[in-house]
This record gives sequence, structure tokens and C-alpha cells, in this order.
Amino acid sequence: MFTILVTGGAGYIGSHVVKELLRQAYRPLVYDNLQSGHRRAVKDALFIEGDLADQTKLRQTFETYTVDAIMHFAADCQVGESVKEPLKYYKNNVVNSIRLLETAEEFHVKKFVFSSSAAVYGEPSEIPIPEEHPCLPTNPYGETKWIFERVLQSFQYSEKLDYISLRYFNAAGADPEGELGEDHSPETHLIPIALMATLRGDAVPIFGTDYDTPDGTCIRDYIHVVDLAQAHILALKKLEGGRNSGVYNLGNGNGYSVREVIETAKKVTGKNIHSVGSPRRPGDPARLVAGSEKMKEKLGWVPGYPDLETIIETAWRWHRNHPEGYGDAR
Repeated sequence: MFTILVTGGAGYIGSHVVKELLRQAYRPLVYDNLQSGHRRAVKDALFIEGDLADQTKLRQTFETYTVDAIMHFAADCQVGESVKEPLKYYKNNVVNSIRLLETAEEFHVKKFVFSSSAAVYGEPSEIPIPEEHPCLPTNPYGETKWIFERVLQSFQYSEKLDYISLRYFNAAGADPEGELGEDHSPETHLIPIALMATLRGDAVPIFGTDYDTPDGTCIRDYIHVVDLAQAHILALKKLEGGRNSGVYNLGNGNGYSVREVIETAKKVTGKNIHSVGSPRRPGDPARLVAGSEKMKEKLGWVPGYPDLETIIETAWRWHRNHPEGYGDAR
């Protein structure tokens, strides 16, 4: 049985990938400091509470378990925070990731799937965005993802590992079986903010109403978290088949504005959602929409939840049944 080290596997996306790994008879080994993840989300997978900055514990993990491949999700990921605290992002997303690579090299682990981001592109010059688009990040979060992609590329050129970097657009939705969902504190993602507003009576802030878009609000490409999980399994299988390093976008190829998302959430919930205009957040591009044909053609990826209404419906079921998220269990 293949053992997959999943850093950040107790987080939102990582936990959905862990569930899919278990379903497909892999043995996920979750390594997470629980800074933003939840112990309860890991379910029956092997779990180690640890930080990538703790090289002693990281080495002990590799000494205890024979790791066949790594899926790396552990990262700070708030664009606005990265602008205010860039050093935090360079330390965690770059320095700690390099420490992970050093340990992987020491223990001869040569298969690596990286959780990257559409933030590497910055303000796009074409929509949808292809993988060949220049990478000109507009914020430290995107910059750190791009830097580590280049580190991985260097390792691959030196034949020290094979990697696949998956550039996500906006992950959304929840496990259709209701076991897993999105629970951040503070929450910064639009869909859960809008859904929780219906439960708490809050207003939804719209960060920027003067963008060069049809309704003045940012446009984003939303992809269901289960479709992301499936893509990670396909990436892993691609690496198992030989030297198949590469970079792939993950999105649905459709863009929705902030106002369109709020209107769809109103339709799904049957409730009114109040919104309030707020200043733009530093580093936010006006439009980000994926070109994901490469992922479909090369890895056979077929999104199972491509439409926004279905994505929001699965998220709504989770939040309605878990108004306090995972609760106090961490």
C-alpha cells in the first residue's frame, strides 16, 4: 500500500483529498500543525501534529514511515494578510517548503504533488488563463507559490524528484456526503461568508465595486473541492507512471462576479443576503478564470460539479448542518 505524506491534510482542501486517498486504497499520513486545520476532519487517517519548521519531528516522521509520495498543502493562503505580513508568507510557504524538500531528498522520496494557486499569474492579459501565461504575481502569497514552483522545477531538472504543480482557482463547496466542509477562522472566502450570513444575519462585504467588470465586482472561477481532490489523485497516478512532471490549471473555465455569487446563494438558500460595498483588498486582480484543457486532455480530468449552483448547494448543506463548523473538536 502506497503511503502518501499529506502536509496540511487537516485543512479544507487537504481533508477532502485525504478522504479520496482512503477511498482509493492509499494510506494517507497527515502532517498538520492544526493552525487552520481540524483534527476531526482527518477521520481515520494516520495523523501527526507537527509543523514543517520542526525538522526534528519531520525527520522522525520519515524515519517511522516509508513515504512513497508527498502531497503538499501546508501554507498560509490569505492574499490580504500576505500584503500586510509578507515575511510570514516567505517563511512558511517558501522556507518551510524547502525544508520539506530537503527531508524528502534525504529519504529518497521523488514524487511530489504541490498545491499551487492561480495567484501566480497576477493580473492576466488573456482570459481564460493558459498555463503558459506569464507569472507576474501581484501579492506575496502568489509570489511565494511561484517561487516554490521554480524550486520544484530546479529539483526536477537535477533529477532529484518528479512533481506536478496544480494551480487552483477558487476552491468551493463541500463533501456531498456531509462529512467534511469549509471551516476557517476568520473566514475569508466569499461563498461560506455569504452562506453564514444567512445563519447569523450578517452583511457580506464586497471588496471593490469599481473594477473593470460588467457589475464592478471581481470575477472568479469556482471549482468544487471534490473535483480538486479527484485531480490530485490523477496527478499522483501520473507520477506513478514515470517521469511526468508538469504544471496544470484547475478551474471550471467559467467566471462569476461577487454579485453573481451572492445572487446564486440567495437562490439556493431561499433567503435574502445583505451586502455592503467595501474598499478593494490590496493585490486582488479583477478577473481570474482558468483554462483547464491541459488537465482534461493529459490526465483525463472531468469535473463532476461544474456549475455554481450545485457547488453552493453542497456548501449550504454543510453550513446548515454545521453552523459552528467542526465545533470544539480540533
